[in-house]
Amino acid sequence: MKNPTLIQYFHWYYNEPDNLWTKAAKEASNLAEMGITGVWFPPAYKGTNGGYSIGYDTYDLFDLGEFDQKNSQSTKYGSKEEYQKAIDELHKNQITVIADTVFNHKAGGDELEKIKVRKVNETDRNEFISDVIEIDAWTKFTFPGRAGQYSEFIWDHKCFSGVDYAENDQETAIYAIQNEYGEGWEDVPSHELGNYDYLMFNDIDFRNRAVVEELKYWGKWYFETCKIDGFRLDAVKHIPAEFIAEWIDFMKAECDKDLFIVAENWNIESVDELEKYIEITGGRTQLFDSLLHHNFYLASQAGQEYDLSTIFNDTLVQRNPLLAVTFVDNHDSQPLQALESFTEFWFRPLAHAMILLREGGIPCVFYTDVYGAEYEDDGQQVELIGLQELPQLLKIRETLAYGEQKDYLDHPNCIGWTRTGNDEFENSGIAVLMTNGEEGFKQMEIGAQFAGKTLIDLLGKRSEEIVIDENGVGEFLCAAGSVSVWGVKA
Repeated sequence: MKNPTLIQYFHWYYNEPDNLWTKAAKEASNLAEMGITGVWFPPAYKGTNGGYSIGYDTYDLFDLGEFDQKNSQSTKYGSKEEYQKAIDELHKNQITVIADTVFNHKAGGDELEKIKVRKVNETDRNEFISDVIEIDAWTKFTFPGRAGQYSEFIWDHKCFSGVDYAENDQETAIYAIQNEYGEGWEDVPSHELGNYDYLMFNDIDFRNRAVVEELKYWGKWYFETCKIDGFRLDAVKHIPAEFIAEWIDFMKAECDKDLFIVAENWNIESVDELEKYIEITGGRTQLFDSLLHHNFYLASQAGQEYDLSTIFNDTLVQRNPLLAVTFVDNHDSQPLQALESFTEFWFRPLAHAMILLREGGIPCVFYTDVYGAEYEDDGQQVELIGLQELPQLLKIRETLAYGEQKDYLDHPNCIGWTRTGNDEFENSGIAVLMTNGEEGFKQMEIGAQFAGKTLIDLLGKRSEEIVIDENGVGEFLCAAGSVSVWGVKA
């Protein structure tokens, strides 16, 4: 069975001539040829910024670029028809599609409501700093452009636990809504800031059963409408784990399909928090390994001062490789974003080798590493260059990176591993060596089945040829600050 490989098919500042759905449809066969097996698309529904919305300011989950709402019919990424065509083209090329799903909040309400709230200390969300007051808030969502098509559900203040703006006072703050479900926050996985239920906009209250049932109904409608293969769940540390578990169970039962589910629980402090999330959700969802990403970032900053032998320590892919989705960077860590922690270019080939050529985890490559990007934000210009080595690394993953793995993570500046290959893929099996300092060399065992065979650097960084001895051992090389991948000479 071919190794699975995902791509995050967007970045925060996507600005190319073709809208994203059109580009994806055109690129479907190329992605398949690269070895991509799954595409993660951005939120496909209408945000409060209409045709300019990146998608995380969710307004109407049922508007996939079909209705005239928020000053546009199409979303930033295209129309509903273009979205469905992109999915069809990807499916024709045996590529699965993962839909980005934002359940934590809604934005851009249609009508004001007078509601009772208490102001909250932003750095300790469990502390109220006002008595009960009345404010005017944009908490009623009627979706007039859709006029009840697909769902007649009306969202009002009873559907939310908090808001961040009082229209009558023209004041931005965090307000806990007083309703029949209580005056405080829900129990969520993250205890940052005392309680991290509230993130932004109108925070959805999952204690309201009508809300839960509407989101389950939406999930089934979305699956049946778009024929997608899985979901990426945004900001789950701000959402009660019980809801996530119930929603996943409902979707898998109703859709009669083993949907691929991956959740974003951004954490760069402790892998224990990710393991705890796996425990409280019963292992129902994969998780992005944000800790491994952060190690890549730190390693790229520190150069040869970073101890490469520790790079997998206390990461999810080390602790729970079957549930880890590994990545080098994403739309949150790219330059000029709030969580900017972009891995330096010199280290990106090493980092990609670590996510693509090892046994553990399902790797997710980033759009800009395939296509590059140029963009500007607040007067700052950024140019991201596509990763030259990525096509070859992807091809090696698809055809050669199989079999038992033997690690040589035994030096602070030079580490490696070997894969023994398997019978399904001809000439499969590789030896990987990398260094963040001077030129590296290391004896590694690739297996007795390689005895007498000649291996070359498939990335073309080294010109030497290495003959494996009778014990299946070779002395492998890599250039300074680089990675080499050794495979059988054709």
